[in-house]
Amino acid sequence: MSLPENYLDYPARRYGMDHDRYDWSDMFARKPIAWPNGARIALSIVTHVQHFPLDMPAKPFKAPGALSMPYPDFRHFTNRDYGNRIGVFRILRLLAEKGLRTSFAINGCIATRYPALLDAVAAGGHEVVAHGLDMGKVHHSGLSVDDENAIIADTLRLLRGATGQPVEGWLSPGRAQGFNTPELLVRNGIRWNLDWANDDLPYPMLTKGGPLLAMPLAYETDDRVVANEYFQSEPEWVQQVKDRFDVLYRESADYGGRVMSLPLHSWVSGMPYRVEYLREVLDYILGHDGVWTAPVGQIAAAAESQV
Repeated sequence: MSLPENYLDYPARRYGMDHDRYDWSDMFARKPIAWPNGARIALSIVTHVQHFPLDMPAKPFKAPGALSMPYPDFRHFTNRDYGNRIGVFRILRLLAEKGLRTSFAINGCIATRYPALLDAVAAGGHEVVAHGLDMGKVHHSGLSVDDENAIIADTLRLLRGATGQPVEGWLSPGRAQGFNTPELLVRNGIRWNLDWANDDLPYPMLTKGGPLLAMPLAYETDDRVVANEYFQSEPEWVQQVKDRFDVLYRESADYGGRVMSLPLHSWVSGMPYRVEYLREVLDYILGHDGVWTAPVGQIAAAAESQV
């Protein structure tokens, strides 16, 4: 049987990508980015501070790191909660020792569950990034616009109220977005997001409500990914992070500033046997000239007029 003549007709077929969120471009052909004081690398450290509810839903999917044993999964719940009781403060102490101001991506519910944690982050001079309401509230296209907007608005209300910070950055639980997420972020005063892992430099995203900057956040060298998905050792993670930095640092000599993103989780790198590997990574990166460490929002502000 022959196919009808219109079988291959597709009104959306056109040259280019299958979405219009951003323009494709070759990073090596872009106008070079200049960081403050001639820095070659902007070091962007983002520590995830997360709450995994005991009764988190399994549909449409669970965020990475979710509880996986039959309810009540105290085994994994308490392991994740270690980050909020112990690990985050261990990371804060190390950052203070190095004199670094960074970013912490924090679930909105932390503001009411662990207010002292938010106080400690703010007291250290760190920036708070909205990380959704909790790790059970993933964003996806099955959510209605009103329901998703309510999650975003509640998250920002809690974090802005608890910290007094404007909280203009966003990282979704599991980095998951639905088709409406970018517009809703802009509607709620978000200027940049960390969900899209497809570049080593900031780039502008297109939304119906206005501009939204995509900021780099590495995936393959994320501490949780390396440990829990790739099942690789801490020394292997250290080497991978060093290798990533070395390539970006070398490129910066010819192509302008680069962003070295370092995603951490309080319940991963905050463990006693892992934090010294984090120290090794920081000592290595900070041992190079031309490294500017700043919260993501400052890096975004420096890049905004250049991209």
